[in-house]
Amino acid sequence: MYQFNSREELIKYLSKNIINTNEAAEILNCSRQNIDDLVKRKKLIPIRVLPRDRLFLKEDILTRTIKK
Repeated sequence: MYQFNSREELIKYLSKNIINTNEAAEILNCSRQNIDDLVKRKKLIPIRVLPRDRLFLKEDILTRTIKK
């Protein structure tokens, strides 16, 4: 369980650990379409789906780079 002592601490954590589709594609060296395919096949699970984007835990993306 995470506990934050201030709003600033929470924002700092989120900015370091949450990434969007473009950032995920850059880390994995693939296209947005490839990210979409990984999500459809449930190989990547977004933590939030927005109208034009998805948010992922950076740790999940970095774990995929190890599996490659």
